[in-house]
Amino acid sequence: MTESDASRVVEFAIGGMTCAACSARLEKVLNRQTGMQANVNLAAERARVRLSAAADEAAVLAAVAKAGFSAAVVDKQTREREKAEKLQVYRRELRRFWIAVALSLPLVGQMIFMVGDHGAMNELPRWLQLALATPVQFWIGWRFYDGAFKSLRGGGANMDVLVALGTSMAWGFSTVVTVFGLNQHVYFEAGAAVITLVLLGKLLEARAKARTSEAIESLIRLQPKTARVERDGQWVDLPVDSLMPGDVFLVRPGESVPVDGELIDGESSVNESMLTGESMPVGKHVRDKVFAATTNGHGAMRCRATGVGEHTLLAGIIRMVGEAQGSKAPVQRLADQISAIFVPTVCVIALLTFAGWWWTTGLFAEALVNAVAVLVIACPCALGLATPTAIMVGTGQGARAGILVKNAEALERAEKITVLALDKTGTLTCGTPQITDVVSYGMSRQEALSLAAALESNSEHPLARAVIAAHGAGALEKADNFKALPGHGVHGKVGGRSLRLGSPAWLGLDADPAVVDLQRTGKTVVVLAEGEVVLALLAIADALRPTSRAAVERLRERGIRVVMLTGDNAATAAAIAAEAGIAEFRAGILPGDKAAAIAELKTTGGLVAMVGDGINDAPALAAADVSFAIGAGSDAAVEAADLTLIRGDLLGVVDAIDLSAATLGKIRQNLFFAFIYNVMGIPLAALGLLNPVVAGAAMAMSSVSVVSNSLLLKRWRPGR
Repeated sequence: MTESDASRVVEFAIGGMTCAACSARLEKVLNRQTGMQANVNLAAERARVRLSAAADEAAVLAAVAKAGFSAAVVDKQTREREKAEKLQVYRRELRRFWIAVALSLPLVGQMIFMVGDHGAMNELPRWLQLALATPVQFWIGWRFYDGAFKSLRGGGANMDVLVALGTSMAWGFSTVVTVFGLNQHVYFEAGAAVITLVLLGKLLEARAKARTSEAIESLIRLQPKTARVERDGQWVDLPVDSLMPGDVFLVRPGESVPVDGELIDGESSVNESMLTGESMPVGKHVRDKVFAATTNGHGAMRCRATGVGEHTLLAGIIRMVGEAQGSKAPVQRLADQISAIFVPTVCVIALLTFAGWWWTTGLFAEALVNAVAVLVIACPCALGLATPTAIMVGTGQGARAGILVKNAEALERAEKITVLALDKTGTLTCGTPQITDVVSYGMSRQEALSLAAALESNSEHPLARAVIAAHGAGALEKADNFKALPGHGVHGKVGGRSLRLGSPAWLGLDADPAVVDLQRTGKTVVVLAEGEVVLALLAIADALRPTSRAAVERLRERGIRVVMLTGDNAATAAAIAAEAGIAEFRAGILPGDKAAAIAELKTTGGLVAMVGDGINDAPALAAADVSFAIGAGSDAAVEAADLTLIRGDLLGVVDAIDLSAATLGKIRQNLFFAFIYNVMGIPLAALGLLNPVVAGAAMAMSSVSVVSNSLLLKRWRPGR
């Protein structure tokens, strides 16, 4: 789904879903509505709905209610309100579970003493069995009848239908036998035990599902509640929500930074591990950025707020993690398709089982028991939880390691990357170029730097910042008629002189011996000229990131073809590529041509990824099958990318691919076990080899096992 001015995405908290059939049916219902495009997540209990001008929130709430579920628009208070409500419901269900245990134990316990010749003598009076089973069936088990009714009213069928139908058949048959004194065995213990065990499974599942969202909960808890703000020359403590951009705030040693800001006075070191996953503190100096929820070290910092409320980096991380956890991976489509037809199919199998056994054996009771076992064993819960629980844990672990996943589809594709294109500046290199050599002709070094810095004062290019930094703190002349030509350079008038500063090729000096000698050492050369007269050559070097070579080596070990894209000339590109251990590169690529280079790489087959950090990388990032943005880069790059690396380290790409492989591994395991469980369980029940009580226990534990398997992803760590 792509954003547009005419549409907006609204997130809803959904109540009443019990299995994959519920989420699949609700998604189908919403997508049938005019102006709605929905994605429903069973594990997160969320629906993300894209609304066009033809629909609004009220229409969504009405459609959800008609389908038999409840919904509420997610806002700041939703998460806390949901936690309180879920805790209250959990405690109520826990009480009911123990009541169900107390009522069911005598029914199940009697089975132990009924083995042997005198079994009938040890059977509880049938009226007592009816009295014990009825509250379990209709009070404790009312949730299943309610859910089944709402599901059928909405035109579908879910797990509640199977449980309600199966246990009602067992209770109804046993009640008829008891009331009319028939000479038949009763199955009160089967219905009561199934309801009790399913309820136990739901309680365990709820606890396990709560743990899948621990990552985002821990991020939310990091947000400070108050800030020490300067007001009329005085320091006052104010709620963080009241801060505005431009406010000056103080962060004392050991305190957390309340909002994003810029350091304007003081020096310190800040622990940013909650953003980047790196435990080493980061030194902070005047004009450096600080981020909300990071922890100040030894020095006091006076900062100016730049991002508050929903505009902090932490809020963006929480929002992105939430969106990713609520998104749907393509591998889930198969499970959704099966879930949509699963319950009706199971009902048909149960009916055939009943008819087949009654016809072949003539034993109504035995036929009924086997049909009940089929209904009970066939719960599709595990199928619905297999993918979303793994996605929730995987994206949460990624956020803790400084890897932000925009959507589940990107996480699924990352492990399949065959070609990785890398931008050079700010990706392979540190992104802080410095002037290393000034070769001037007829003027001093400082004069050449002054003229070049005056021209570059209006530019945001990393090379421009290097020129200005080399000039120093002195005043700069004004540049008139300034114009930047992307991929070439800049020109303008400084002190009445018409100057150009740009690439040697633009000025016809790409074959000049002095230029070539500098380029062979891996330096980028820019030429300062007045008309056709060369005034100076400026050599600029951007050091390779310390981890880039190791990252490239790890990528190559995974069988990934690494290609460097750069606007530098071939000699400079070759030197940098050799230093990084990259065998293939594309040199002299203009910013607008990077997307074309990605398209060309895609023609060779396989899945192509792109890593970049600048505004000029955004088109290429959008063109790639999977895209990574270095977090320290521009907002445009981060917005265009599928995964954002907060740490700003190329090793983060390797870690993201490893995380993708680990998450997809868990999804495949979950789906395998969910399918195998039903593929084996239903035939066993149909053949009469599975008691309904055992079927109930197996069904209850299947969902718990899938969620627990997903939680094993919490062991994943970057760099392994």
